[in-house]
Amino acid sequence: MSTSHPVDQEELLRRLQRDLIDGYDEELEMEIEDRPWTDPMQPIAVDEAEAEAHRQQRHRYFQDLFRLQGELVKLQDWIATTGQRAVILFEGRDAAGKGGVIKRVVQRLNPRVCRTVALPAPSDRERTQWYFQRYVAHLPAAGEMVLFDRSWYNRAGVEKVMGFCSDDEYEEFFRSVPEFERMLVRSGIKIVKYWFSITDDEQQLRFLSRIHDPLKQWKLSPMDMESRRRWEDYTRAKEIMLERTHIPEAPWWVVQAVDKKRARLNCIHHLLQQFPYEEIQRPPVLLPARERHEDYQRSAVQSDLFVPEIY
Repeated sequence: MSTSHPVDQEELLRRLQRDLIDGYDEELEMEIEDRPWTDPMQPIAVDEAEAEAHRQQRHRYFQDLFRLQGELVKLQDWIATTGQRAVILFEGRDAAGKGGVIKRVVQRLNPRVCRTVALPAPSDRERTQWYFQRYVAHLPAAGEMVLFDRSWYNRAGVEKVMGFCSDDEYEEFFRSVPEFERMLVRSGIKIVKYWFSITDDEQQLRFLSRIHDPLKQWKLSPMDMESRRRWEDYTRAKEIMLERTHIPEAPWWVVQAVDKKRARLNCIHHLLQQFPYEEIQRPPVLLPARERHEDYQRSAVQSDLFVPEIY
């Protein structure tokens, strides 16, 4: 025999609204990461007019971000339904904002459809393999989109600047990478390549922010410090890379990234334009009633199994 419990519709709507807001608070948590460590919840002292303008700007940012993330969900459904394969490369200097954009792209998506690849430095064994081999293992199957947080272009950037590859290996990379990417495109993989561009002063500011923020210090490495010193070497390497690997089948796109929020919105908007996606129509979802049985008894849980409720 099944019994039904009466539902207070207004209370149900309130709970659904609170759950929705709680989900969007995740973005607020990310926003707090960008604030000064001293007191991230305390607004910076500015005049009232400037503070109001900032509030309106943040409101517009969230509106645009959530709208674009809704479109990303549609793109995800289209990729999964059509069997499209997509590779998105995110490149740029240290602290250019690549990770922040990637977070916003994947934030509302299914990790089985859209996943991020951030490979560590190659092992001794991997250094003896074909250069592209360890990246090939992470390429998408049908219905998948893979975001590379740095990619095979490490050879054109950090490996060249830091002397981790020989001149012959460097030149071989430029001979190989256009053919490698053309081969991927011919196989049906869509490749989108982004370079995040920031100024010298902006990188300096972001590094200082990481140094003084205990929650971000893990992002700094000796390699980051050395990259800061070698700004001009990285600039030359980037210019050569863009010139020699900007091909019609897989062109480069430069994102102006000094303003983090604008960079996120512009990059996501542009990414959506690279696919002829459309909303996949699905039948309405109906939640079935739960079966209830007279003889059902819920077992008691031992009290020592519960996590202490400190908060």
